Amino acid sequence: MKAFRLDELEAERAAHQGAYLQFLRERNMSVGLYALDAGERDPQQPHREDEVYVVVSGRASITVGAETTEVARGSVVYVPAGVAHRFHHISEDLRVLVVFSPPEA
Repeated sequence: MKAFRLDELEAERAAHQGAYLQFLRERNMSVGLYALDAGERDPQQPHREDEVYVVVSGRASITVGAETTEVARGSVVYVPAGVAHRFHHISEDLRVLVVFSPPEA
């Protein structure tokens, strides 16, 4: 078993001064914590892997392909591989668990 605490992951991510911290990598998936502060721009490009976003905290909109929805704590969003997507109108600091399958290259 591997177990993690979000507060410890957030502290580790902040210590590395990056927006993304991958904290689990297995044969069929990887998981990370993604952070964007209020008003920040999301620089993401499409990925070669399917993704699931689980919003841990914050508020924003996300556009996936031609569809846009608002997200907040508890929101879950699936993004198919190769589809353009980004968070925007980030009104509260956003913290998101990201699951990639297969693992992010």
